[in-house]
Amino acid sequence: MKLKVVYRKVSDYIRYDLKEIVLPSSLPDPPHVVKRRKLTWHERFLVLKEASRLYAASWVRDIGPELRPNDYKKQGDAEPKKQVKETENEPSVLEDLAVAARGGMETLRPALHRLYMTRASHYKDALASFIKGYHEGLQQVMQNKEESEAPADEADKSKKTT
Repeated sequence: MKLKVVYRKVSDYIRYDLKEIVLPSSLPDPPHVVKRRKLTWHERFLVLKEASRLYAASWVRDIGPELRPNDYKKQGDAEPKKQVKETENEPSVLEDLAVAARGGMETLRPALHRLYMTRASHYKDALASFIKGYHEGLQQVMQNKEESEAPADEADKSKKTT
């Protein structure tokens, strides 16, 4: 009888507990979450096709209006052309890092150093302006405090003299 009990407990441990220890199940979804239907193979293929098209288009320097529709307005406007020319002259930080990342660690290191130095200088400037504003505010409070104490001191002096 005891051998059956031991066998059952060991088999239950292996079947349930050990499985949960080795491959833990995730927590169930909260009740407010609505499950989406599974995509068909054709829909999965369309999603993969669109994702790969966007991924391939993102490796081009000027990615065009498909990926950045807000940067490109109507073709009749002269203003977006000027805006595009300005961005071509000076790449954004993200574009600069992307180009540096493609070049390897030798080109990425100076780009990251430049990024960290600009962030540090902006932080230093912001901190300096905060300290300056704090000192100005402190001086104003001290002046207001001195002005409010001065009439009270004069009133106390006049009471003492009489």
